[in-house]
Amino acid sequence: MNLQSELARRLNEKPILLMTHLVLGYPSFAVNREVIRQMADNGVDCIELQIPFSEPMADGPVILKANQDALARGVRVRDCLEFAAEMVAAHPGVNFLFMTYYNIVFRHGEQAFLEHAADIGIRGTIIPDLPPEEGADFHHRSHQMGLAPIMFFTPTSTDARMREVAGRGQGFIYVVARRGVTGAPTEMDAGLAAYLERCRRATHLPLAVGFGISRPEDVAMLTGRADMAVIGTATIRLVDEQGAAAVGPFIAGLLAA
Repeated sequence: MNLQSELARRLNEKPILLMTHLVLGYPSFAVNREVIRQMADNGVDCIELQIPFSEPMADGPVILKANQDALARGVRVRDCLEFAAEMVAAHPGVNFLFMTYYNIVFRHGEQAFLEHAADIGIRGTIIPDLPPEEGADFHHRSHQMGLAPIMFFTPTSTDARMREVAGRGQGFIYVVARRGVTGAPTEMDAGLAAYLERCRRATHLPLAVGFGISRPEDVAMLTGRADMAVIGTATIRLVDEQGAAAVGPFIAGLLAA
């Protein structure tokens, strides 16, 4: 079953899905392992595994620091691939995706990177700095291997651009809720609701909304307007402040909204 069909199946059972995010190797793979277990045990549908990069341009200060700290600890791409294989095998009920920046893929080799991802059971890739026009080969190879290349809608996208971008993607569309980088709060207001209506008209793919989603009220507002809420910075900050044990109750509280 491809990723889009799997998400559609889950949406028959839940009003909204959750995708979470972590930076591999931050603060350690041991902590990653426990965080993922708590996410999986509390009903998360998808998890973005971010392979750390030195210049994560779409990320705010919390995720930027996590990337830099992981690299300073010596985390390398091969470590991330090995850990991802372990997590996919350990949590078959979760759809795992790789999130990183294109330089990582380029240096590793597109074909080799995608083959490895497909072989270990990764469901898709999120590469925010790869424009659709420049990613034709990457997207074609992804399709061939059954991997979903995730496309982005942004508040500045025209309706025509949304339709064009959606035609290149699979799995779901990552809807960037506001301008800027990750981490800052997003206003859950009429403007966001109207934007999501535009997004819905532009594609038949599920809509996953991220950037600044952190509270049960945020998830409640997205329910019925989007298909998946994306929680990123909030969980990393939570682990920094309270430890991995706080993640399970936090996720359960979001889904109880």
